[in-house]
Formats: sequence, structure tokens, C-alpha cells
Amino acid sequence: MHCDVRVEAPVSRVWELVTDIRLPARISPELQRVAWLDGADRPVVGARFEGYNHHPQLGEWRTVSHVVEVDEQRVFAWGVTDADGRFGVPTLDPAKSLASWRYELEAEGGGTRLRQSALIGPGRNGITLTIERRPDREEEIIAFRVKELRAGMEATLGGIKALAEEGR
Repeated sequence: MHCDVRVEAPVSRVWELVTDIRLPARISPELQRVAWLDGADRPVVGARFEGYNHHPQLGEWRTVSHVVEVDEQRVFAWGVTDADGRFGVPTLDPAKSLASWRYELEAEGGGTRLRQSALIGPGRNGITLTIERRPDREEEIIAFRVKELRAGMEATLGGIKALAEEGR
């Protein structure tokens, strides 16, 4: 799943915002706070950061994300792992991510086309737990979560757009 927005600001300004891992916590309805780990202070492949989330039905949990791709001013991507075993066996293996997130930036006229995308799984996650509890409602559960994630992505992109365009 993905969402796009056109931002009336140069790629360099948008890049500065999307690589500030703390920014989505100011905008997102689910992500509460984020901090770099292991002395990292910027996105480079292999850097890690932890996030603290809250959801009305799932409660609170911590994740550890691993930066998996950085292409300066073009792509920033990370895999979210279940370090504490909130949804199953604890893992720090990005290949077993509960979700993968990605920003893609492309110059478009005098502005920037910004895309945020998410891939749920392959690791166990909140959707997995909910479906296991109510397998008869699988389609409804997935549709509801996709709607929630899309709304969160749209809010995040809208916030980034507003901040980037403030300084025009």
C-alpha cells in the first residue's frame, strides 16, 4: 500500500524532513516516540531506532527498526522488528519484519513527489494476532487495518508537506 503527495518544496527540504525519524511521532496517530539506538544519529544502512506505539485495540508496544536502504535524497526505507516478542517470538532480524516502510522522493517541476509505502509482514504482527482471535472476520480485520494505516500515512504526508512548504 502507498500514498503520494506533491510538495511545493525542493527535494533537499523534503529529504531533511523524511529522514528525521522523530517527525512522524508528532503527526502519527499510532507512533508515540522514536529514538536512535547504538549511537546512530542519522539514517545509514544498518542503523537502528526504537519506536513506541499505542493503538486502542492492541495497547502499547516497542519496536526496533533497521534502516535497510538509503539512497540520498531519493529513498529511505526501514524494517520494523518485534524486539520484545509482543506479537510472537522476539526477533531483531529485518527479514522477519512485522512491517517495512519506505519513503521515495522524486523532483517534479519545482517541487517534490513524495511517496510513503508500507508492506505488512512477513513477521507476526497485530493483524496476525487479531485474525487468530477472529478468523471468521479476516477480510474485515484486514480492510479495517489498511484503512487505519492509509489514514496514518495521509496524515504523515500532509504534515511533512505543511512543514516543507512553510519556508517557501
